[in-house]
Amino acid sequence: MTEIVLMSGSVRDGSYNSAVVATLRRIAEERFQGVRTTVVHPAELPFYDEGMDAANGSEAVLRMRNRVAAADVLVISTPSYNGAAPGVLKNALDWLSRPYGESCLDGRIVAVASASPGPRGAVDAQPGLVEVLGHAGALVAEHPPVAVANAGELPTADGEFAGAETLDALESLLRTALAAAREPVASLAA
Repeated sequence: MTEIVLMSGSVRDGSYNSAVVATLRRIAEERFQGVRTTVVHPAELPFYDEGMDAANGSEAVLRMRNRVAAADVLVISTPSYNGAAPGVLKNALDWLSRPYGESCLDGRIVAVASASPGPRGAVDAQPGLVEVLGHAGALVAEHPPVAVANAGELPTADGEFAGAETLDALESLLRTALAAAREPVASLAA
């Protein structure tokens, strides 16, 4: 069984990035055999505190670390807040990247998407997120940016995107990440 963990960098009700995550989940379960998905929520984690981490973090931290550690692929969808991924997402990655030398992100295949109501689809948040993931030891799947632009105007159904172009881009991102999990050297960004 291939395990995919999905994470939205937005905590807002009705979030476009949460809709991306819900859409990815449906695509994974409907179009890929032998795949199981889990959604994790960065807002469940406390602010990173090295002292708390030394005392084994919190139950929410341990649960998320275990889920990510058991995953073959992590897929993150991020909004752009002032040109970068939001603090709640960075905080989650800080927790996941520690303790030093035991990061559950180290060697983990990660795919990145973004969404926004604007015409750029929050693509400007992706390079910084990829950089943070690289510092944390993650292996980012090489794929053209998937940035869901003008998200508020796109067709949706039950909190998921429904347009063929969006579905095709998200399926392609998943396919690339799953291929990277099987053959990491050939499918990863340098």
